[in-house]
Amino acid sequence: MATMRFIEPELKWQIDNIACQTAVSLETEPLSSEPGFLLWQKDIPKEYWSLRGPELIDRVQAAKAALGKRAIILGHHYQREDIIQFADLKGDSFKLAKWAGEQRDAEYIVFCGVHFMAEAADVLSQPHQKVILPNMAAGCTMADMADPDDVRDCWAQLEALGLAEGTMPVTYMNSTASLKALCGEHGGIVCTSSNAAAVLQWSFAQRPRVLFFPDQHLGRNTGHKLGVPLDEMLVWDPELPLGGHTPAALAAAKIILWRGWCSVHMRFSVEQIAAARAKYPEVQVIVHPECKLEVVQAADSNGSTEFIHAAITNAPAGSVWAVGTEINLVSRIARENPDKTVFCLDPVVCPCSTMYRIHPAYLCWVLEELVAGRVRNQLTVEGETARWAKVALDRMLTVH
Repeated sequence: MATMRFIEPELKWQIDNIACQTAVSLETEPLSSEPGFLLWQKDIPKEYWSLRGPELIDRVQAAKAALGKRAIILGHHYQREDIIQFADLKGDSFKLAKWAGEQRDAEYIVFCGVHFMAEAADVLSQPHQKVILPNMAAGCTMADMADPDDVRDCWAQLEALGLAEGTMPVTYMNSTASLKALCGEHGGIVCTSSNAAAVLQWSFAQRPRVLFFPDQHLGRNTGHKLGVPLDEMLVWDPELPLGGHTPAALAAAKIILWRGWCSVHMRFSVEQIAAARAKYPEVQVIVHPECKLEVVQAADSNGSTEFIHAAITNAPAGSVWAVGTEINLVSRIARENPDKTVFCLDPVVCPCSTMYRIHPAYLCWVLEELVAGRVRNQLTVEGETARWAKVALDRMLTVH
């Protein structure tokens, strides 16, 4: 993986060097060579640390064949290419959550994504099924920004002000099962970037106000799309009393946004869009709604990873696309559409570092352990948390 640079380049440099690398090889480096391995799950046996790509491919395929229909591998769009090659099903969080609830025959659901996705799969799957996350260190920095205790404290403060009854709690899929349960218990719902607008409309049909967490940008962009004035959308700062607002301001708010964001999508800027248009006047700019409002407004279109994938796939040959989302997906779209020019808006590199932690060695390990009759890295959601999280997720699956 290329060394990441975190200094925002000058606009002139961007114009001269507009594209991220999209010709990503399937060649897999040994796990021990990964720069971040020391921070990842370390109890994987040492025999897997030095395995190279060809041997890993052979062993993963052999384990898959031995397991047959007993195991299904789900791969999120942001996964590295050397993982996606093994996925039986691939998609965004909404599609994978839906699929997880439909794969009733598989004994094992091996989820190549991050922690909150595997939690959702466990909640939606059948009691006899086991959900496995190949690397338990694969988390989500955005989800971590909404600590369950902080969000519950926020809800308690709204209750003390008499505002909770008129507030619909809405959590983005990128959150813990505990927060999904909070929503389920209080009449709320989960959303994804695919159905966020429909979920807000559903919410406003029942209550005058929404508490939206953890991604403020998806909430703001969706609210703006629905005509909610910007001054009626407040950001709740969990480090401040009442989130930094007066009771009157909270009562007047239409949407209370949690102070959270995606580190990947925060990198995209209006200046990058200007650079793309300067180099390719005919370019279509398409971004994810986790980007900042000004970026979404400067783009030609915005939507979920499924939306982005479909828009470019169905576009005419010869079209040019600048994409504001994670580099693994952009790279894959570029390879699948050789008749189009497809590049990432960020000229440095924009990977999801936590998704990247699902290395083929981890997948090989958990699959070979299943063949041997041992379950590793099973992720379970228990008791009342599972019950109420399922209520909120089931609501999500019915609102489009």
